[in-house]
Amino acid sequence: MAIQENIEETVRTLTTNLNYLLPNGPKINRRFVSPGVEVNTGKYGPYPTIIRDGREIRSHFTFDKHGFQLLDAPTAVNDFHDKAEVEAKYQAEVCEHVKKACGADLVVSRGWMLRTSGKIPNKNGVNGDGKPKESYRHYGGLQPAAGEVHVDTEPNRQLIYAQSAYDQARPNGPGFKRFIISSFWRTFSPPPQNFPLAVCDAQSVRDDEGVPNILWVVDKIPETDEEALKPMDDDNQLAAAIFLHNPEHRWWYFSRMVKDEALLFKFHDSDRSVGWRVPHSAFWDDSFGEEANVRSSIECRTIAFWE
Repeated sequence: MAIQENIEETVRTLTTNLNYLLPNGPKINRRFVSPGVEVNTGKYGPYPTIIRDGREIRSHFTFDKHGFQLLDAPTAVNDFHDKAEVEAKYQAEVCEHVKKACGADLVVSRGWMLRTSGKIPNKNGVNGDGKPKESYRHYGGLQPAAGEVHVDTEPNRQLIYAQSAYDQARPNGPGFKRFIISSFWRTFSPPPQNFPLAVCDAQSVRDDEGVPNILWVVDKIPETDEEALKPMDDDNQLAAAIFLHNPEHRWWYFSRMVKDEALLFKFHDSDRSVGWRVPHSAFWDDSFGEEANVRSSIECRTIAFWE
């Protein structure tokens, strides 16, 4: 696909491995998440990939064309590890940033999560004494950074999801003609980060790509393949889309992101005439050597509506 523009060939690049879904794996793709642990039944493998650094040409990227945009996004949150402070301030703040960036009539938050490339204590639903924690809710916690190529939404399930969110926010609203589900991604550890986020130019992704990866939120990760692949009610669960390798995918990241910046990128746009979804993945960036810091980030999912 000939989508390159001359300015894109002037930037710094690096070659690294991105983990794509391997062919001929299990027929059932599921992602089990519990406190501090996320495990896929699908099999993934590393593919050497060129990633371009968009830092010097950040104004070149637009939300409708490329599906992502780096924003100046000051935050009033002082400590992202203080859950009470994040709950009190952050989601409303994000909704305002998203509304300003894309011009929607209504933006609602659908939750947030911290992620890190560092160690996570008390994994898999147990306290330090080995006793189970309360039933896990996949919201407002600390999880590992996701290092596989994916989009957090599977296209066929999103209209129902958006309609439910709209009806909750606007019980007597006029309805909507377009919606965009997106991620508002911010890193708050010092730059450069060792495991940053790469995003794929939406123009380089075919509409027919991607297979469902069913999300199961559990208190404890299944211990065997037999348990993980047993019959379950997958049709009524949320799902992501995961991708086989495509050499036409065109990857970008923004090096040295700081706390008052945010990367806004699409999970799903109901308008298919524009760039409507952005596969993404964390990756190990060795280009900064020992200068690199552990990545700490916060992501907040929103749905923007045009009425």
